[in-house]
Amino acid sequence: MSEAPARPDPGAPAPAATIEVVHETVYTYVQPVAQSHHIAHLKPMADEGQTLLASDLVIQPAPSARHERVDSFGNASLHLAIGQPHRSLCVRAFSRVCVRPRFARLDPAASPRWEGLRDRLRYVARAPFDPAVEFVQPSPYVPRLDALRAYAVRSFSPGRPAAEAAVDLMRRIHADFEYRSSSTDVDTPVEQAFAQRLGVCQDFAHVMIGACRMLGLPARYVSGYLLTRTAPGEPALVGADASHAWVQVYVPGTPGVPRDGWLDLDPTNDLVPGLEHVRLAVGRDFGDVTPLRGVIRGGGEHTLAVGVTTRRMPDPVRPGPDVA
Repeated sequence: MSEAPARPDPGAPAPAATIEVVHETVYTYVQPVAQSHHIAHLKPMADEGQTLLASDLVIQPAPSARHERVDSFGNASLHLAIGQPHRSLCVRAFSRVCVRPRFARLDPAASPRWEGLRDRLRYVARAPFDPAVEFVQPSPYVPRLDALRAYAVRSFSPGRPAAEAAVDLMRRIHADFEYRSSSTDVDTPVEQAFAQRLGVCQDFAHVMIGACRMLGLPARYVSGYLLTRTAPGEPALVGADASHAWVQVYVPGTPGVPRDGWLDLDPTNDLVPGLEHVRLAVGRDFGDVTPLRGVIRGGGEHTLAVGVTTRRMPDPVRPGPDVA
């Protein structure tokens, strides 16, 4: 007779991982830049699933002004102004975060039907407004495409639970699309990436977001980092050693999804993020959460070098029981 599985200790601490990230961006200009203004999304999010333990940003040359704000999506954004002439700009972001699993109890099959969610989010005059409706609308990098609707309906069959269908869509994108570094750039239209069935994590995310939106379901873009080295014996994840991107789909009422209703899905790696994903910012698409963007006066042509290093810090040693 087999033994019953051990019940988890309700008093035991939840598993967590402390991850350290170093993200360095270097612009080198052919001609001097007289002045520049930049917006950076380089400070990780802090909520019940992710604790920001340390954050620092070193900028050379030193900015003449810097102001941290919270943007319309709730992200920390840093506004920089550099008034002195310069031929290069180096921005080095250091972060240390504690990540906890947010979807350990996820039950996609118990999610509400996707049609009911879609109908609830339709605009009705003088009816209560759900802010998630904003993420149903098209955005600059994710326009409305009939081809994405046709692709999505294979996963969203009539009456299917919304989260279950979204997970299925994620798995199909992972299977149907090839990840190929440098096959696209930040300005590649989602229509092109969809047609050629290859791209990078940004393209995978935009395709999935567009497919969900074409069915009336909110989906948003997540920028962040992926832990470079996984546990011994596990395959390396795609997109490590660089900024990463994945998707959040709005499925409120699904068991195991946080109270805000957003479920993270990574179509590049075909998984529900656990302890290996560090979230930086969320938005409608890549344009809302670009790690560093700005305008310059002068400079001419330039080169860009970006490097990201992630590592998991050793778990703290817990004291053992007292020995008499």
